[in-house]
Amino acid sequence: MDLLSDAITAVRIGQPTSNRLRAADEWCYRFAPYEGAGFHVLLRGSGWLITAGAAPVRLSAGDAVLVPHGSEHTLSSRPDGSGAVPFEAAEADPAGRTEFLCGKYRLSRARRHPVLAGLPEVVHIPARIGGELRAAIDLLATEVTTPRPGSATALAGLLDLLLVYLLRAWLAENPRSGWPQALRDPAIAAALEALHANPEAPWRIEDVANRAGLSRATLNRRFTTLTGYPPMAYLTWWRLTTAARLLQDTELPLPSIAAKVGYGSPFAFSHAFKRQFGVAPGSYRTAAEG
Repeated sequence: MDLLSDAITAVRIGQPTSNRLRAADEWCYRFAPYEGAGFHVLLRGSGWLITAGAAPVRLSAGDAVLVPHGSEHTLSSRPDGSGAVPFEAAEADPAGRTEFLCGKYRLSRARRHPVLAGLPEVVHIPARIGGELRAAIDLLATEVTTPRPGSATALAGLLDLLLVYLLRAWLAENPRSGWPQALRDPAIAAALEALHANPEAPWRIEDVANRAGLSRATLNRRFTTLTGYPPMAYLTWWRLTTAARLLQDTELPLPSIAAKVGYGSPFAFSHAFKRQFGVAPGSYRTAAEG
């Protein structure tokens, strides 16, 4: 079971973008709120990441930072962030001693998986963590700087890889909290694997408990504590989130989507979908196409 891949696939609504910039000695850039996640990698020099209501985060060369909820934030050469200008108005300085790679992932807030929703406002990964992450950063920086045949495809893949490595690094650094702990708990991981692999199956709590090797009561208590959802509530959420992705990414008719996510009739599916997303499936699809 690859829940992290499922979580990313479920929320993706477009291709990521990135820019590489070399800045002068004094610089301060503001990033507006965004439906998705932003990232920054400091390739050389040092700086600060500033968000509302939190202490500034010191960044050193090689550090990576993810802003997973698209919050407004500032990158600056100083910790107060005064005089920030929009990043879109940034002027490159070829002789500058600070260089960073910035980018955005387009992710749906409405379909955000709780493993992503539970991330802090800022995920800071120091340079000392994650050899795989460092390799991805080096490759990405090269592709952004020197476009070559196939660069568009390479960039999209490397940006996806960077997101996975950033999330892996955070999960590894926080093994005893919430979802990171759930993914390391053999019983809960087995239950999640079963639900993700076959959301269309006619699951009962007894079936999920058997897969996990736990009693119903123990499964319900442990699953809820670690994930924030009772098992069957999580199944409903995952079914409808999967359906939303299928409505956006495919042309499957509603009865086929209903069957793929475990609903016996389009009517029951439509009722459940509207309860979760506030609109009927057909309206959701039309809005996504627009």
